[in-house]
Amino acid sequence: MDGGLAIAIGLAFAFALTNGFHDASNSIATLVATRAATPLQAVALASVFNMLGPILVGSAVAATIAGIVDVPQDEAIAVIGAGLLGATSWNLITWWRGLPSSSGHALVGGLVGAALVEGGTAAVNWGGFDGWHPVGVIGTLVALAISPLLGFVAAFVILRLLRLSLRRGGSRLRTPVNRSQWFGAAALSFSHGSNDAQKAVGLVAALLVAGGKTQSLTAPLWVTVGSAAALTLGTCLGGWRIVKTIGRRIYRIRALDGFSSQAASSAVILGSSFIGAPVSTTHVVASSIVGIGTGRRRWHHVRWAVVRDIGLAWLTTIPASALIAAVAFSTWRWVG
Repeated sequence: MDGGLAIAIGLAFAFALTNGFHDASNSIATLVATRAATPLQAVALASVFNMLGPILVGSAVAATIAGIVDVPQDEAIAVIGAGLLGATSWNLITWWRGLPSSSGHALVGGLVGAALVEGGTAAVNWGGFDGWHPVGVIGTLVALAISPLLGFVAAFVILRLLRLSLRRGGSRLRTPVNRSQWFGAAALSFSHGSNDAQKAVGLVAALLVAGGKTQSLTAPLWVTVGSAAALTLGTCLGGWRIVKTIGRRIYRIRALDGFSSQAASSAVILGSSFIGAPVSTTHVVASSIVGIGTGRRRWHHVRWAVVRDIGLAWLTTIPASALIAAVAFSTWRWVG
């Protein structure tokens, strides 16, 4: 295997690993924060369902990600590799600060930054929508922008309905509610794997095509399994900074809150996966937590300073990762 291709594929799995620092950890944040499960139990649960998600749901998200750049085949490895380096670097920076940043935004920024240096605006597939299916940069960014709003609204509605239904249940419902979080976390891990694992899968497939190793953007099974495994490993090694932010620093949630957030986030993310819309688990889960605080009519208990810091990280993610990728591409081509 060509050295450049091997490095780029390695970067794809490194991106999935840092994605696990951020997004995979979100799938177990409420489960751990409400003490419904130990960290070890939560990670074991996430491991299984993160793996099942990309295997069972399909590759619609992978196809969307693979189509973001439109560059000559002999430049594709350098562009994708540099884009992955930009996204991975920004994931590490925000993880170190404990900020739930969007790996999806970082990936879009990295790919666009590298492609612009390679061939200008013509090297980027700006896209839009093909029916419900998002295409290119615009379609992806619209999906990334809408999904947090859906997460906020869904969590608000689910919490209000559950509180209305269970208000006479008292303490006897505490155990069933705690147990329900296991199902919620499993669903969220499954939906997360079906969406986020596919981002790395799509790029590895594109790299294999560019390297002449395959003629199809359908990735081999080892790519899907490797990406899902990297996501889970990322949670084990470094996800706890983000778990703390999501589970406790935005709004101190209870068991019913946790299940409401999980149910809302799972519905939004899994629905997005089926139509091929890459979304950010970070965005959706964090927004659902704010929706929980709103649903309980406790705006003043939401830590808005933390929300502001997360928002600033989201706004700077695309330009920052694009800049890193642009520099990386110039270096990659010069070294090559």
